[in-house]
Amino acid sequence: MSERSEPKRPAPQPEPASADFVQSLARGLAVIRAFDADHAHLSLSEVAARAGIPRAAARRFLRTLETLGYVRSGDRSFALTPRVLELGFSYLSGLSLPEIVQPHLERLSRRVDESVSAAVLDGGDIVYVARVHTRRIMSVRITIGTRFPAHATSMGRVLLAGMTGAERDAAVAASLEHHLVEGALVGDALSAELDRVRAQGWAMVDGELEPGLRSIAAPVRDRTGAVVAALNVSTSTHRITAERVRGEFLSALRETAAAATAELRLV
Repeated sequence: MSERSEPKRPAPQPEPASADFVQSLARGLAVIRAFDADHAHLSLSEVAARAGIPRAAARRFLRTLETLGYVRSGDRSFALTPRVLELGFSYLSGLSLPEIVQPHLERLSRRVDESVSAAVLDGGDIVYVARVHTRRIMSVRITIGTRFPAHATSMGRVLLAGMTGAERDAAVAASLEHHLVEGALVGDALSAELDRVRAQGWAMVDGELEPGLRSIAAPVRDRTGAVVAALNVSTSTHRITAERVRGEFLSALRETAAAATAELRLV
């Protein structure tokens, strides 16, 4: 028998012994949860097996969901429709940016085994709004609410690069006016770097904020396409090569930023 005929079943959900527990609703939700990225199209038998319910019950739930527009049927298979996103929209619309990006940061940190962060722009500064840190000791101490000059950080450059014209000029001027970091890019060199960051979609900074600190960042966008936040991976120049950061880390970072952007666009 093929692997598809014996799909891995989701963990069974407990059914509390309560007069208020609606078993039919629980089973209907189990039918929806039977579908995932690896099982986008399922037969009736597969849905029944993955939801842990009889075929007859699975058929009734699928036809009900199809009538309501949450499921479509094809050649002996069923699939969810985009309308299922409505079920989570109310929850997502109540989330803040930090709440949305935090789970993505946690997965990214586990993947690269480095500290990762999210920040937004406030005047000429970046402000950290979410972070997952490793236990490695570095002299830069970062917590939620920590501020750094945007011009000298990878996240700051991503955020500045997302701006154009007078808006960007004003933000750059504010960053340089009160927090000029020695050795960081300024003037035409900084302007050219921001243009390059805008074109390539990411920024890397080596030792400008602190010697030995290497950071790479990518943008998170809202439903209009505007850059509203930046995510980064930070590490030590002594442990991790720039080539690895631009390769392995950047790939993971961009995937994470894309996932956060996709979720943010539902809000």
